[in-house]
Amino acid sequence: MAEPVISATGLSKSYGDFQAVRGIDLRVEPGEVFAFLGPNGAGKTTTVEILEGYRERSGGEVRVLGEDPARIDRAWRERVGVVLQECRLTPELTVREAVAQYAGYYPSPRAVDETVSLVGLEGRADVRTSKLSGGQQRRLDVALALVGDPELLFLDEPTTGFDPSARRQAWEVIGTLRDLGKTIILTTHYMDEAQALADRVAILAAGEIVAQGPPGRLGDRDERATRISFRLGAGRSPDELPATARELARVDGHEVSIEAQDPVPVLLELTRWATDAGLLLDGLEVRQPSLEDVYLELTSPAAPADAGHGERPRRDSG
Repeated sequence: MAEPVISATGLSKSYGDFQAVRGIDLRVEPGEVFAFLGPNGAGKTTTVEILEGYRERSGGEVRVLGEDPARIDRAWRERVGVVLQECRLTPELTVREAVAQYAGYYPSPRAVDETVSLVGLEGRADVRTSKLSGGQQRRLDVALALVGDPELLFLDEPTTGFDPSARRQAWEVIGTLRDLGKTIILTTHYMDEAQALADRVAILAAGEIVAQGPPGRLGDRDERATRISFRLGAGRSPDELPATARELARVDGHEVSIEAQDPVPVLLELTRWATDAGLLLDGLEVRQPSLEDVYLELTSPAAPADAGHGERPRRDSG
C-alpha cells in the first residue's frame, strides 16, 4: 500500500486561549483530490497553512510527502505547488515570460510552452498579464504552481469571484491536473465545486472535522430519504392522493412533499394515479439530500457533536 501524501494525527493550533484547530486527524492518498469545506473561521486556512509549511502547529503529528512540514528544505518545496486566493504578477510580463520566470526557480521544470498549453492559455501566451480576464489570470496562477512539476498542489478557493463559465473552465484545468496524477488539496466555499471535483471532502466547524468522506456519501447522504414534491391542481384535495402517497404526504396549501427511503413505488403509484385521472403533477421534483444540505446541517451552531457520518475521523477533545 502506497504511503499517504499527507497524514496528520491530533493536529492542533492555538492562539493563546483560542483553539483554531482542535485535534484533526487526516490522511490524503496519492492522486486524490481532497477538499476542505467550512464556514469562515472554521480552521481551513490555518490547517492548510500548517500542511504547506507556512505556519507552526501547537500539537500533533504531521507528515507531508514524508516530511514534517515544520522542518522542510528547498528540495521539499520544489515538490509542492501553491495557488493562493490572489497572486500579484509583474503586469508588463507576457504569460509565457511569467511562466518562464517561475520555471527558472526549479532545477527540473516542466517545459514552458507545455505548461501554458496545459492550462489552456496557448492562445494568450504573448499577451501581457495585465490584459488577461479574471478566469485567464486564475489559469496563469495554476500554470505558475505547475511549472515546477510538483507532486502536490494546494488550491485555495481557486474560483472565488468567477462567473459560471469561468468556473467551469477552471474545473476543466483541475480535471487535467487529476489526470496527470497530481494530488490536490482544494479549499472552497462552493458545494457544487466540491461535488464535481473532490474524491473526498472534510467538513470543518469550530476547528474540528465533523464529517469526512466521498461527497456522495457524506453524512450518509446515500442512505437518506428522497424527497418528492409537486403541486396539486386547483380544486384537488390531498384526500384524492393514492394511499401510500397520502399516508406519507405533507401538504402546505397546494404544495405536496413526500419523503421516502425507496421513492420508486411511490412515484409509480403517483404517476399511475395522475395518468388515470388525466392530471399533471405540476413542478414534479425528485431530490436526494444535497451536499449543501448536509453541510448546513453539520455546520449549524445547533448541530450535535456526533452529527457527522461517513468516514468518521478520530477527534481529540483538546
